[in-house]
Amino acid sequence: MLSRDRVQSVLDRVRPFMQADGGDVELIDIVGNKAKVRLMGNCVGCPSAHLTLYMGLEMALKDEVPELEEVLVM
Repeated sequence: MLSRDRVQSVLDRVRPFMQADGGDVELIDIVGNKAKVRLMGNCVGCPSAHLTLYMGLEMALKDEVPELEEVLVM
């Protein structure tokens, strides 16, 4: 099972890059080996949000938390 603290730690390191573009991310919940997140700010409705989520957040999380199966956007 995922550790909320480990996932939050990775998100805290990625967050400044998102905030630089007016966006943000919030960890909502951990369910099994999946992390539920909410994109906020400029990320909401941004055409690049999909790329940010999967090429940025998910890759960073899977590199440091290998047991992560999926990142779900709420």
